[in-house]
Amino acid sequence: MKAMRLFLVLAAVMLTAEASAQVSPAPPAAAPDKPAPAAKPKGGPAAKKPAPSPQPTATAPPAAPDDPNADLVYGAYQRGLYKTAFDLAIKRAQEKGDPKAMTMLGELYANAFGVKRDDAKAADWYKRAADAGDREAMFELAMLRLAGRGGPVNREEAARLLASSAKLGNPKAAYNLALMYLGGETLPQDLRRCAELMRVAADAGSPEAQYALATFYKEGTGVPKDAEKAARLLQAASLAGNVDAEVEYAIALFNGTGTSKNEAAAITLLRMAAKRNNPVAQNRLARVLASGQGVPVDKVEALKWHTIAKIAGKGDPELDQALTTMSAEDKAKAEIAVRKWFGTK
Repeated sequence: MKAMRLFLVLAAVMLTAEASAQVSPAPPAAAPDKPAPAAKPKGGPAAKKPAPSPQPTATAPPAAPDDPNADLVYGAYQRGLYKTAFDLAIKRAQEKGDPKAMTMLGELYANAFGVKRDDAKAADWYKRAADAGDREAMFELAMLRLAGRGGPVNREEAARLLASSAKLGNPKAAYNLALMYLGGETLPQDLRRCAELMRVAADAGSPEAQYALATFYKEGTGVPKDAEKAARLLQAASLAGNVDAEVEYAIALFNGTGTSKNEAAAITLLRMAAKRNNPVAQNRLARVLASGQGVPVDKVEALKWHTIAKIAGKGDPELDQALTTMSAEDKAKAEIAVRKWFGTK
């Protein structure tokens, strides 16, 4: 039951047909040979564990190859010169049999960068590169197979491709393969193997894997329970911007679970996550503001966050009761703050 619960909360990270429509985080296709604009950088708590909503593992642009000539292909891609990247890549693929160039062609066709989107051609180029040993192509082709793009859904082939890519050190493949071992559908459920693969991806810096592995250590799934390791992983994922990890690390800090107790730092993290529209953080922040735990009592602000969380589906009957004694004036102030949050008058 515990493994199934973990699967239900983490399985959303496996790419689905809907999620795979955005195979690459690269900017939208620019006009041929016109540089795309530079991407902007991304910018009481002792309660029930927040339900995570990790994002699908996005694919990265094909890794830059060692060959300086092939780097011209990757460089054009990075600058948004997709037509140039295509022309250079097709030449290298046809004349040199270069797997990195083949992977680039798959990327361009899969995302309609400089060419018309063609899933069948994307799958074909990815397969050629995968057969030549390119780990990125193996991963990308696995994602297409899972999504049913360029051919029918084939989870068994996807699992084989992910295993090959993970064996070659691809952390994204390790992460998604781990989910397959956790789900126990395409592959037999193997919680230890799942945890091992999550660790590979976590060590490579994947915040989703760090968050997932932290959950394993908290629950004792596939690994011995270890609150300290869980807290360290939550901290790492939080620093990398995973909002669910941010909330859980805040709760760990507030309670001193697996880490030194630090209510001030915990509340700072709750505020950050609340402003990122996380209903659990909004609810926990409302609780501490209403009770004055680690922060001065501010019932107007508490009612604001409680209302916002409630609208998002995170109700709290105890807070309903605790805030009923507020004056009409304070309730009106909170209502104004809520309307401002939602951009309404």
